[in-house]
Amino acid sequence: MALAIVIGGGFYGASIAVYLRAQRGFDRVMLLERGDRLLTRSSFVNQARVHFGYHYPRSFTTAYRSIVNAPRFTQEFGDVVFRSFTKLYAIARRNSKVTMRQMERLCAEIGAPLEPAAPHLADLFNPALIEQAYLTEEYAFDADILRGVMEERLRGAGVEVLLGSEVVGVHQGEGGVDIAFDRGGEHQTLRVDFAFNCTYSRLQTVLGPEGVADPLGLKHEISEMVLVEPPPELADIGITVMDGPFFSMMPFPARRLHSLSHVRYTPHAHWQEGVGEGAGVDPYVRLADYHFESRGDRMVRDAARYVPAIARAVQHTSLFEVKTVLTRSEGDDGRPILLRRHAPHGRLFSILGGKIDNIYDIIERLDAEPLDAGI
Repeated sequence: MALAIVIGGGFYGASIAVYLRAQRGFDRVMLLERGDRLLTRSSFVNQARVHFGYHYPRSFTTAYRSIVNAPRFTQEFGDVVFRSFTKLYAIARRNSKVTMRQMERLCAEIGAPLEPAAPHLADLFNPALIEQAYLTEEYAFDADILRGVMEERLRGAGVEVLLGSEVVGVHQGEGGVDIAFDRGGEHQTLRVDFAFNCTYSRLQTVLGPEGVADPLGLKHEISEMVLVEPPPELADIGITVMDGPFFSMMPFPARRLHSLSHVRYTPHAHWQEGVGEGAGVDPYVRLADYHFESRGDRMVRDAARYVPAIARAVQHTSLFEVKTVLTRSEGDDGRPILLRRHAPHGRLFSILGGKIDNIYDIIERLDAEPLDAGI
């Protein structure tokens, strides 16, 4: 009887658990989640953006994969996707890393709809600071509805979900992977044929000594996303100013508010996994110990320079979370996926995606991986 364990109950972990059971023929699949609910961390605390490529003008690969994957996501998760708003992207006159021509060329190359914003939309922007505003096609998703969809899929696939289960040890051997975890005050160890580490910011932490010789190259940020009530004229509009120390404000369907993030003020702290102060630090422990002080007022003030109406946005709350990216993507803001099959036995995988639609890239990669319990 082939047994697989997926560690981490976010969207990626849940999706991969369903995939292993429904498409790869595992007799038994278990999903271990340290929290008391699924899809509550990075799957929830983000801008809930279904990317169509506009956000990555300096990474053609990421932009192209976005425009390929977004229609698949919107078709598969139609009830989750929120379409009824107007999405605008704008190019700043100063300090932008991309020009109008570069933005237009990228969209033409990947096939992303782009046209100059109509005058009543362009008038929302400060012309002294904005060179051009564009009407685009981009959606949001409701993370609460998505949670319900994935819970139903897990039940339908027969995946065993163990909430409140914190993995404390992983050891890969020739005959399988030993997973040690604590649940309900009890310590358990299971031998499984394959293990899939989908713990996002805790990828390296969960590996422990097993991953010392195989660093994943992660950078962490404690980030703040502010939830605001927009003024009436922006209630059905999402805005992103590119591409530098600017901001993005768009609907956040799960709370019926808008999210506001800012390149300068959203990151509160950052460190590289295993380097200096990041050596041996559990990112979520550091988050729990962090002194939270919102920078939402600064985000609103700076965003209002570009879109004056934002000055009348009403702040409701801030969501803090650890954001994790691969250090190799720092230069171009790309969001490559990580699928690491750990040596020497190849029974342990670590998986990281930069965007929700990257799940299709991960599944395509897994399709090419032999998962024979007899290896």
